[in-house]
Amino acid sequence: MPKRKLNLARMSDDDLLDLRVCELPLKLKDTPLQERVDQLYDELAQRGITFRPHCWLSDDWYSPDGIPGIAIPFYLAHPRLMRLERQQLLEVEGGTKQWCMKILRHEAGHAIDTAYRLRRKAAFRRVFGRVSQPYREYYQPMPSSRDYVLHLEMWYAQAHPLEDFAETFAVWLRPGSRWRTTYKDWPALKKLEQVDRFMKAVAGTKPVVTSRRADEPLSRIRKTLREHYASKRRHYGLDIPSVYDADLRRLFDGSISSRRAPTAAAFLSKVRGEIRRVVARWTGEYTYTIDQVIQEMIERCREMELRVGGPAEDVKRDAMILVAVRTTHFMHEGRHRVVV
Repeated sequence: MPKRKLNLARMSDDDLLDLRVCELPLKLKDTPLQERVDQLYDELAQRGITFRPHCWLSDDWYSPDGIPGIAIPFYLAHPRLMRLERQQLLEVEGGTKQWCMKILRHEAGHAIDTAYRLRRKAAFRRVFGRVSQPYREYYQPMPSSRDYVLHLEMWYAQAHPLEDFAETFAVWLRPGSRWRTTYKDWPALKKLEQVDRFMKAVAGTKPVVTSRRADEPLSRIRKTLREHYASKRRHYGLDIPSVYDADLRRLFDGSISSRRAPTAAAFLSKVRGEIRRVVARWTGEYTYTIDQVIQEMIERCREMELRVGGPAEDVKRDAMILVAVRTTHFMHEGRHRVVV
């Protein structure tokens, strides 16, 4: 039977969700993603690193153990699939060029660790910790810690020693990175200096592991997109009520009569900088920490389809109080856990 031609741009959500992942007519080289991969290669070359991690489309971001390459999620290869991703999971991880490059640099850290077997070195274990410890389903970050660099959201370097290395590598690799100044007086500086020593040692050398295998490429993924998204929603707990729900319902309006009012997510995004500054001044907490709390509130407002139901100034004042309370709770009661 001849293979059917698919026009993803014209397909409904239901038709797309019934497709098997292996049926998606996508190739990385035909998309803007290839330009971003090429940019990553340029950044490595500028640092004197000749290693080039190979990249392929799969169902998520990752760099497999034993394979010095990077899997990139399929939805980034087509604008229609990015819209479906947002509709299903409420955000598009890596959906902007800046965000995509941040993740590519992080995954390149995993790939170069694999390529040169850096984790086997005593200096790696001494600086980043034991890589043999298992990944936990959740980790509980310490936002005030200066033992870790800040790169991806939610203090991801704290998830595991291998993630700590990948995050540190990403900060080191970023063009124009002034890591020596930014992390001056931070214990994390010794990790950046160790990455610098590792990279000087491997610059211009061939990798030890040269496999070009692709783990779980699209052509081998038989599940439907509906099954894929149901699994991801369960994994990330998107169907579980958030700790913010009751507070957000008091602050914003979810009734049908408010449908013409600005969305709560857009409102919080607009006043985000002001809330961050005011709450930081009165609580003394890091603006980065406060911003993570605001981001979670924005995402939950979007999920709950809340809107601004009262005078903007009153809502902004109450939002500042709520962010201050939630930030303090976040820092001092240690109840926040991040799914890996």
